[in-house]
This record gives sequence, structure tokens and C-alpha cells, in this order.
Amino acid sequence: MDERIKNVIDNLGKRRIEAKYFENTEAIVKELLEEIGTEEQVAFGGSKTLEALGLYEKLTERGNQVLWHWRVEKDKTLDTIRKALFSDVYLSSCNALIEDGRIVNIDGNGNRVAATFFGPKKVRIIVGTNKLSADYDAAINRIKTVACPMNARRLNRSTPCAKIDDCADCKGTDRMCTVTAVIEAKPPLMDFKVYIVGETLGY
Repeated sequence: MDERIKNVIDNLGKRRIEAKYFENTEAIVKELLEEIGTEEQVAFGGSKTLEALGLYEKLTERGNQVLWHWRVEKDKTLDTIRKALFSDVYLSSCNALIEDGRIVNIDGNGNRVAATFFGPKKVRIIVGTNKLSADYDAAINRIKTVACPMNARRLNRSTPCAKIDDCADCKGTDRMCTVTAVIEAKPPLMDFKVYIVGETLGY
């Protein structure tokens, strides 16, 4: 673990957020499978990081009830994301993790960011080292020029960022940046932890 990551974990601690570092995806998957009880209902936020871990399949195979709107029919999407707010465990990533310990997310519908700070009993934020950002401006810049354009292309959105890898503050119906949330300290009504993985994960 390098000094930058040690500093982030220390700063998260000052914000009353417990954080751990894992060398690779195998280590974080092992931790989560041991930590999550088979009787617990687990919900997923939209996340390429979580998809890369293969956790949905592993949890489902062992018998957990798992909610993920990426894995249901379109007409069941809204019901699934509403139920996720009352899950035992909510798994998500973040768009950027600032070195001072703040967690930044930009969302389209707002369901993912909402569930990270109120509703579920437990929240685990899993973040690759590629999302570490020096300050708030750097965090927003990486989201607007890296994460959003890649997601726009993945979803076939006709937003300017999908074409130019930069934000034009578009106002059309395809806009994905509708809610920006910054978690500044541990949400008081939940078991909230951040797990940093020493790999490039997600957007």
C-alpha cells in the first residue's frame, strides 16, 4: 500500500468512515462473501466495478436474495431500485474518492446515490485506485471527462460528452448528470465502510 492510499484511509477515518485496502479483486470478493450473511438481502447500485467482481453471480449461487436493476426486465426496474433502498446490504462504487476522504457520485435517477447514505442497514463502497482524486475539482473533472463519457457510450446516449469526452452541461432528455452527492462523513444511521482495491476498476 503506497503513501497516497494510506493517507486516504487515514482521512476517511477522521470522517468516522472505516476503510480497508485490498491488493486485488480476489481479496475483496473473499472479504465480502465472508462478511455478508447468506440470510441477508443484498442490493447492487449500477456499477461496472461490481460487474467486474462477479459478485452478483456468486451471491445468487449461494442463496442470497440479490436485487440488481441491471439484471431484471425493464418493466421491473423501478420496483427493484425502490426495494434496494430497504436492503440489508447495499453494494456500490463511487465516481471519485478524494484524498481528503470525501466520496463523490454523480447519478442519473438518483437511486444509487440515495441508497449510499440512507435506507439500507449496511453500505459498502468498493473503489479502484483509478478513482482517487487530489481534490474536489479533480474529482468532478474525472467524472465529467472520463466516467460520464464512457457511461454515455455504453448506454448509447446522444450526449455531447459521448462524442467529445468533455462536459457541455447539456440540457436534453439523455443527460445523465442530474444528481451530485458528496459524502463528507459517515452517514449516522448505517454501517458504512469504504473498501479500496489496488486495481483499475470501473469508470
